[in-house]
Amino acid sequence: MGKVISCCNQKGGTGKTTTCASLGIGLAREKRRVLLVDADPQGDLTTSLGWRNPDEIKVTLATLFESVIEGKAADFCEATLHHEEGVDLIPANIELSAMEMRLVTAMSREYTLKRILSGVRDEYDYVLIDCMPSLGMITINALAASDSVIIPVQAQYLPAKGMTQLIKTVTQVQAQLNPALKIDGALLTLSDNRTNLARDTASLIRESYGQRMKIYDSVIPVAVSAAETSAVGKSIFEYDKSGKVAGAYAEFVKEVMDDGKLNTIRTAISR
Repeated sequence: MGKVISCCNQKGGTGKTTTCASLGIGLAREKRRVLLVDADPQGDLTTSLGWRNPDEIKVTLATLFESVIEGKAADFCEATLHHEEGVDLIPANIELSAMEMRLVTAMSREYTLKRILSGVRDEYDYVLIDCMPSLGMITINALAASDSVIIPVQAQYLPAKGMTQLIKTVTQVQAQLNPALKIDGALLTLSDNRTNLARDTASLIRESYGQRMKIYDSVIPVAVSAAETSAVGKSIFEYDKSGKVAGAYAEFVKEVMDDGKLNTIRTAISR
């Protein structure tokens, strides 16, 4: 079965969507089968991959939620979009925001997304969920459906401070909904190493959280090219393949793959 990873941070503007898209397409470039799931009503992941008007897409993640809540078979194939760089996408639009209230009265509401993915996760090596910048019911669903979490965190003081609340939420999900959930690590993003603030914050994050989770060696630099990728619907690897951001994300992809190989070895030894 494919590994399900949530890219999650309740703080907005941390490069979460760019990280999710770049990791997914980077893994696809390494011949891995990848499904991206846009779990944000803003539809930023959908838009960044080239679908300019997500509100016009008729079948989305919200459609699949509605089907499962009503006890109907979810038409996963109809909801799946295919990106030219080798990844599949379950899109989202503003209709997903209504699911927060819809889930309140649903049976086993925290496991709705898990049920949606249960029939297809074995078709992929990785399923990456781009969570909304909040810790509401849709995000709880993502964490309950995931094997692990990757936390993109901007190399600034306030975003770093906000990690504490996210870790508490992950701990609660582990205790009550998904005991197997773990944090793969935190990725420093939008870092301007020319400034003392960025360097000091990076050191602070490694010192404060390094004993509780992995802090990836890769650091994603701030660059205009990363923001421009959303406007052209391409990944950073296609848009600016020789740039610093593409190089940093390529290193990050290798770290994620190496972690997967290490976990496979550990599992084999434990058996």
